[in-house]
Amino acid sequence: MASHEELIKAVDLAQAGDWEGAHAMAQRMEGDAIADWLHAILHKIEGDPSNARYWYARVFQAYEDFPDPQAELAALRASVDRLK
Repeated sequence: MASHEELIKAVDLAQAGDWEGAHAMAQRMEGDAIADWLHAILHKIEGDPSNARYWYARVFQAYEDFPDPQAELAALRASVDRLK
């Protein structure tokens, strides 16, 4: 399971536009539901809907639930904040 601090850092990187940094962290934390959700969002941002849908399916989310990836990142961050 990923640490709270790692999840915060990964989401912060994504919100700051560091796709590669956030993606590397999400990959290292694979299997953690929050990290996998982040992974899905990152592939949505990248413009790879097929790969994004794969990650959404792993966390029982729908690609269509959030049309705006930035709003989704904010929702993800709020989920991480609630874990503390």
